[in-house]
Amino acid sequence: MTAAQDRLPRLLALVPYLIARPGIRIEEAAADFEVTTKQLRKDLELLWMCGLPGYGPGDLIDISFDEDTVTVTFDAGMRRPLRLTGAEATALLVALRALVDTPGVVDADAIRRAVAKIEVAAGQAQPAGVAVGLGVREAAETVKVRESVQAALQAGRAIRMAYYTASKDEVTERTVDPMRVLIVEGRGYLEAWCRRAEAVRLFRLDRIDELAVLDEPAAPPPYAEPTDVSAGLFRAAPDQSVARLVLEPDARWISEYYPVEDVEELGAGRLRVSMRYSDTSWIVRLLLGLGGEVSVEEPPHLADELRAQAAAAVTRIDRYLAAT
Repeated sequence: MTAAQDRLPRLLALVPYLIARPGIRIEEAAADFEVTTKQLRKDLELLWMCGLPGYGPGDLIDISFDEDTVTVTFDAGMRRPLRLTGAEATALLVALRALVDTPGVVDADAIRRAVAKIEVAAGQAQPAGVAVGLGVREAAETVKVRESVQAALQAGRAIRMAYYTASKDEVTERTVDPMRVLIVEGRGYLEAWCRRAEAVRLFRLDRIDELAVLDEPAAPPPYAEPTDVSAGLFRAAPDQSVARLVLEPDARWISEYYPVEDVEELGAGRLRVSMRYSDTSWIVRLLLGLGGEVSVEEPPHLADELRAQAAAAVTRIDRYLAAT
């Protein structure tokens, strides 16, 4: 573990530690954190410049320390325990579960204890626009997929799998060279070199089926670059159309399963979203499957196509019933 990785947890723990021990001797605090007194003084000087946005005199942490003792005189709100929203808690749980089986993790038992504590806290939390404890927990099938993917990564093996592409509504067979497993926006992904596409691709773990770890070694080409997900996963393309949809409560899952923008709560469980699409026939099939649980506000030609397809389907059903 690097010095920076060691220092951040120590800085986060220092303020509540010092608040509980006003006037503690610097040597004693340094011993508790297993650092030198020189390092602890550097940490205290850094904390002195930390605080809430604004960074005026009333916003920064205020620490009084001399040659022997140290006292926090203003904590800038850091004495309050960290409170996670339901979405944050479930995303953190998914990330921790993925991390616990990752090769090279120093203390897997500590991660499992953290998972147990977060699950208890999330279960006791009050809802805040999300369903705590019911959100992003992996299904049993996805857990098996993740474990197989991690085994392939650890062994340096290629993978053959069936993968469902939601935007095209199709399942394809692929052979891929795994590069890493990552969590983006609360969901697990395999990043790999796809031999079919001849490019780096991100595959959602819950859309992978019939996975097999091959005997042949994984060999991503040297020019395969990891995907930049710092600004999120979805990238809008200039040739995509945008549909503005109103989702009834039973269709809200669309906003979680597909990339959407401009999410607006309408009350009574209804949601207005903007959704990008490249294939009109695909989005028409998707919306037809939702029946009366979705309405199209824009664009007009999509609403017209949806009505025409629905009317044609009703006509075919009437003819079939009349013939039987």
